Amino acid sequence: MTKTCLAPSFATLLQDFFVDRLMQQRAVSPETIASYRDAFRLFLQFASDRLGRCPTDLTLSDMDASLILAFLRHLEVERHNSTRTRNVRLAALRSFLKYAAHRDIASLAVIQRALSVPMKRCDKPMVGFLSRDEIQHLLTAPDPDTWSGQRDRVLLATMYNTGARVSEILALRVGDVVLGPSPCVHILGKGRKERTVPLWRSTARLIRGWLPQIQDASSQRLFPNRSGNAMTRSNVADRLRLAVTRAKDQCPQLAKRRISPHLVRHYLPFLIMSCSRVMVLFF
Repeated sequence: MTKTCLAPSFATLLQDFFVDRLMQQRAVSPETIASYRDAFRLFLQFASDRLGRCPTDLTLSDMDASLILAFLRHLEVERHNSTRTRNVRLAALRSFLKYAAHRDIASLAVIQRALSVPMKRCDKPMVGFLSRDEIQHLLTAPDPDTWSGQRDRVLLATMYNTGARVSEILALRVGDVVLGPSPCVHILGKGRKERTVPLWRSTARLIRGWLPQIQDASSQRLFPNRSGNAMTRSNVADRLRLAVTRAKDQCPQLAKRRISPHLVRHYLPFLIMSCSRVMVLFF
């Protein structure tokens, strides 16, 4: 008698996708895990409401093209998500479906139709930039007489110097910084790609003055919060807003700008392309 091989449940597939596929086999970054988790949290809630069943009762066959399209419309119309965010959520669902196709052969037809749901084209906005005067006022805005102000000065200067993403800056540890004759910082970037970025003497000087304020261990976060733990993206955004508020007194034009960490990190490429001789001023 031939044994019947039962297909894994939807719950089992989803758990295996996160634990086995993403975390163990592909070893993706915590940021990617969080993004996929948020996408499925939203999708499961939507599917549960639409189908009238608990998330634990959903099946892989429920995840068809019509449900996915309805979910994407829900994101754009009701949650007012951008096209880019809509595509990020869809990418998470597609990644799971491709994994599930190897585990549940009986659902291949449903999966194939679901995978045909296309990404939506979106325009890439032009990245703005800050003037030299604006960036200088912003970098010196945090109060140097407070612990948080000292940290914020070093954080903003490092972000500006390296052009690193917020997630890359927050992941830095003391051991990633080299403060020798040729100071540099080792950054683990998107896709686990490593790169070494030279530090200007002014940035290295700030970091050297900051290190005595935190624990002297190579595994210590370079930019911790007050409790010694890692800062979050929202922490950085809040501290940047505070710096902008302080800088506006000396640089009123900042009040008319929408300043974000993304804008700060993109100032360096603008300088290099437009006026490389200005870089001499920062060494």
